[in-house]
Amino acid sequence: MIDTILGLIFIFIARVLDVSMATTRTLLVVKGRKLAAASIGFFEAVVYVLALQKVFQTLDNPINLIVYALGFSVGNIAGILIEEKMAMGYITVQVITMVQPLELTLNLREQGFGVTVISGEGKQGTRYILQIVLGRKNLSKLKNIIDKWDPAAFITVFDARTIKGGIAMYKR
Repeated sequence: MIDTILGLIFIFIARVLDVSMATTRTLLVVKGRKLAAASIGFFEAVVYVLALQKVFQTLDNPINLIVYALGFSVGNIAGILIEEKMAMGYITVQVITMVQPLELTLNLREQGFGVTVISGEGKQGTRYILQIVLGRKNLSKLKNIIDKWDPAAFITVFDARTIKGGIAMYKR
């Protein structure tokens, strides 16, 4: 009985590990981080084979399959949470505010953010688009500043796979 329970725990934990590694590896591939992705892929494959081997040893037990599938589901959530915590790479944030956009630009620059201002035409006339490139880990700080300035500001966030140049990049 204890062997069965330990086997189920092993299957679940191994599947959570392998799927969270797969999620992280995929995101690393998208961001062009080849070596890190390959390294994670190696360990992912080992853990996957070990979990699958345990399931195949006792195919007559449907609970193993259910635990395997549950580990897959939880692994996806874990992988996303891990990637969010790692906050790798850069993003581009575009901000449209009706509350003194040029003054907000100066405020953001004073706080170390590089801001490019683009003039655009909206439904109700000319609007300023503030474009900021920064490390993903700094997004919450930027959003807090903007939310205090204008809670109704329109904000879009894009992944920036590759960046080159620029004058100021938020480093705090």
